[in-house]
Amino acid sequence: MKGLGVSPGIGIGKAFVIEKNSIDINKSYVNDVKNEIDRLRNAVELGKSQVNELYLKTLNEVGEKEAQIFKSHEMMLEDDTFISEVESKIKTEKVNADYALREVSLNYIKMFEKIEDEYLRQRSEDINDVMTRVIKILLGKKTADYSKLNKDSIIIAKDLTPSDTAQIEKGKVAAMITEMGGKTSHAAIIARIMGIPTVVGLDSITQKIKTNDVIICDGKSGKVLINPNEKQLNYYTQKKLRLEEINNELKKQIGLPTISRDGFKVALSANIGTPHDVEMVLENDAEGIGLFRSEFIFMNRNCQPTEDEQFEEYREVLQKMGDKPVIIRTLDIGGDKDVPYIDIPKEMNPFLGYRAIRLCLGNVDVFRTQLRAILRASIYGNVKIMFPMISTMKELKDAKKILEKSKDELTKEGIPFSDNIEVGIMIEIPSAAIISDLLAREVDFFSIGTNDLIQYTLAVDRMNSKLSHLYSQYHPAMLRLIKGIIENAHKAGIWCGMCGEAAGDPKLIPIFLGMGLDEFSMNSPSILKTRYIIRNLNKNEMEKIAEKTLNMETAVEVEDYLSCLFSDESDSYLNRCKLRS
Repeated sequence: MKGLGVSPGIGIGKAFVIEKNSIDINKSYVNDVKNEIDRLRNAVELGKSQVNELYLKTLNEVGEKEAQIFKSHEMMLEDDTFISEVESKIKTEKVNADYALREVSLNYIKMFEKIEDEYLRQRSEDINDVMTRVIKILLGKKTADYSKLNKDSIIIAKDLTPSDTAQIEKGKVAAMITEMGGKTSHAAIIARIMGIPTVVGLDSITQKIKTNDVIICDGKSGKVLINPNEKQLNYYTQKKLRLEEINNELKKQIGLPTISRDGFKVALSANIGTPHDVEMVLENDAEGIGLFRSEFIFMNRNCQPTEDEQFEEYREVLQKMGDKPVIIRTLDIGGDKDVPYIDIPKEMNPFLGYRAIRLCLGNVDVFRTQLRAILRASIYGNVKIMFPMISTMKELKDAKKILEKSKDELTKEGIPFSDNIEVGIMIEIPSAAIISDLLAREVDFFSIGTNDLIQYTLAVDRMNSKLSHLYSQYHPAMLRLIKGIIENAHKAGIWCGMCGEAAGDPKLIPIFLGMGLDEFSMNSPSILKTRYIIRNLNKNEMEKIAEKTLNMETAVEVEDYLSCLFSDESDSYLNRCKLRS
């Protein structure tokens, strides 16, 4: 069987199947509205107490960054706007509290589930986790019992919420397998940090596996074997030992410079969505933050965050990062990311419509408030500002004018800000890639957003499963565009980074190194492995290999060629990549 591997490693043990009973919520009408609201408030208070217990448990047993997940859950339960919406529904419709809570929560969940960005889309699970907790309290239901886990248990479940994962004892769990979930779900994030191999997306797995079945779980490839034979068991036991050796070696990369064998130095940065993500960034020894998705601050709320609220978020990240650079991408909503308090019209083609920098230029007050907050926070660290979805020179110049006006305002008000903030743009639209030589004259850096650049260049909706075979970061057209962007940046004397998913692809890292990419920004867990790869490559050699891929005809041809050379599953690649001390 094969699912989606979200936390690498090999787990071998006996299955522990968790059966979760569904919660039936019936709509009923109440006569005593005040009593129903009191029930809700009492359940919310008890929920906060339970969440705080999970926070302290996770803080002591796992770490601060993972514990922060439950601080965000607590913030939801303390959100007056959210709770007021539920209370209002109870009052106006005279319905039961559990029904009202579910309906209001589902509105938020649906909003997040429509988002294309996987990181933000997976945040719907937090709302669902909090909702489920309070509803269980209202209905007197018990939570799942993990106390009966034995050593080397393989947890099998329909899904695992952050609350479930936090209750799991690391020493007893060899792996986790679920029917639902994604790479950026909090459960997956915690699993990676705890070092628990995890596979998600296996349909009906709770029916196919019985408790005490012997299971092998490959958290990287997504393969799951049920009751394996002796040959399979021996193979994966040896593979498990080998991976443990490699992981121990990777930890030795901490503190080393990211520099190729022939002396080409690059920056390794991380992508984040909230200040809570910074701890993982620092633990994995990232050299900066290459993408701070600021839109998360604007979501899951009913009113625009104030300048002070945004300032506090940016300042927290900058202070934690010290003198390491932090690139804040300005508000990127619209398309798949709606917020209720900004008027975003319904469009036939929202991904090609009123979004990102276009929306900001049409809502100058919203844009200026964010820029002022970033500028104010700039004195607390090394901030850089990046505008998303630039397609024309006019958009870039208009955005820069608003930035300059924001600086003038703060100067007149006597509010300090850094006077050496670099300004850059994301190159994620083909028009921007084609005129990148012109755009480079107006900015300090580029950051290539491969996720959107691929779908716009290849005219492929990356969320459409029927077209998934056409969506490829190995397409020669993509590689040619990327090479041209990097070259145009360097000709203008500016640096060029990449913050799309391709930046962390082990097969493409050597190619981008050969093209002269200056900064790679990726999810934090990929940082040390990428440093491992780059430190054991020769840039001059990679230039020749990169040039060869540009003359290939298909994405399949490129990927097959790179797989033979750089697949981290091959012994030849691992043996060639001997770590430098």
